[in-house]
Amino acid sequence: MLDELVLFLLCFFLVLIVYELFIVKKAKKKKNKTPIEVKYLVTRYHLNMKKVDYAQLLQIVALVSSFDISFIVSVVMILDSYLWQILAVLILVLPVILVSYHFVGIFYRKKGMTIDV
Repeated sequence: MLDELVLFLLCFFLVLIVYELFIVKKAKKKKNKTPIEVKYLVTRYHLNMKKVDYAQLLQIVALVSSFDISFIVSVVMILDSYLWQILAVLILVLPVILVSYHFVGIFYRKKGMTIDV
């Protein structure tokens, strides 16, 4: 149990640092270089980018993406066979990402930062 927790935390912080260096830093410098996660949130949940703090949104995206990857890695490492690990990754990736960004969309909708459609 402790091994899985350590693996989760190490993976989380490593992915967060990499994400901050390569995605968030680049997106903050160039406004037209928006990450695909932000485009998805704007399209799917109709975020009003005039109300949303872009830097905060990038930080939330970095945290959520790091959590998603760490969660999937932790779950997959419990399995013994490489075949089962690959199969679990293929099954888990899309639902975990969609559910986590759904929560982000609900968060911004409750804060009133969406465009009413």
